[in-house]
Amino acid sequence: MEYEDKAGRPSRPPSPKQNVRKNLDFEPLSTTALILEDRPANLPAKPAEEAQKHRQQYEEMVLQAKKRELKEAQRRRKQLEERCKVEESIGNAVLTWNNEILPNWETMWCSKKVRDLWWQGIPPSVRGKVWSLAIGNELNITHELFDICLARAKERWRSLSTGGSEVENEDAGFSAADREASLELIKLDISRTFPNLCIFQQGGPYHDMLHSILGAYTCYRPDVGYVQGMSFIAAVLILNLDTADAFIAFSNLLNKPCQMAFFRVDHGLMLTYFAAFEVFFEENLPKLFAHFKKNNLTADIYLID
Repeated sequence: MEYEDKAGRPSRPPSPKQNVRKNLDFEPLSTTALILEDRPANLPAKPAEEAQKHRQQYEEMVLQAKKRELKEAQRRRKQLEERCKVEESIGNAVLTWNNEILPNWETMWCSKKVRDLWWQGIPPSVRGKVWSLAIGNELNITHELFDICLARAKERWRSLSTGGSEVENEDAGFSAADREASLELIKLDISRTFPNLCIFQQGGPYHDMLHSILGAYTCYRPDVGYVQGMSFIAAVLILNLDTADAFIAFSNLLNKPCQMAFFRVDHGLMLTYFAAFEVFFEENLPKLFAHFKKNNLTADIYLID
């Protein structure tokens, strides 16, 4: 679309940055309330010295008001410019992920370029896809398997709510008490999952999704069941993936050796991971490592949380 200047010549439309600058370059508004008035006619006139003093005070007030508003305008302009830079950076990153990295994931996922982009933050529009590819699906879980596990979990909840008992072949060796404890712990843990967001608690938009994933997992891995803290991992996943894909990512992530060692409380493997962590801790942050050692802060105290 073309615009015309004052002389009628065609000109280019103003750029967004020009519009922003135009909007921010304004005369301070608060000074309109600072009007120097003479005394009413029914009162004696001010002495010249007093009038001069009041005028100087008035001019100083107007000057300070203008300075404050100019400073505020500059602050807003800087914030807007920074936001534009962030949005531009995110837009460029999305193009790179969609056009270069995702189509060539197998050859690019371990490259320095991908690692650097990852540290800058994965844009929300591609985050779920990237996470799914990075976690993988070595367990070959399908959407159909998730539906089966979820159906079993719902049946289990119904049975527990009516006081009935159930015996399933695949759960042989796992008592009804263990299963009930897992389901009760899920209910309790969901209520305290990111409580400040108010989206995972009863009545929140993500409550049922989180409940479904955790319940289905207890049916998929009855040998593991539900362990306190799992809800936080699942919650982050469902914010970026649909329910079935979040379950696939959740199950595969928990199946990694490190996560499985801690969720199954395998003390031998846990000690191995603690020792490995302290080696890297000392290599990368020697002063902080020495401070922790001096205060007897061992890895088992803070890594589990």
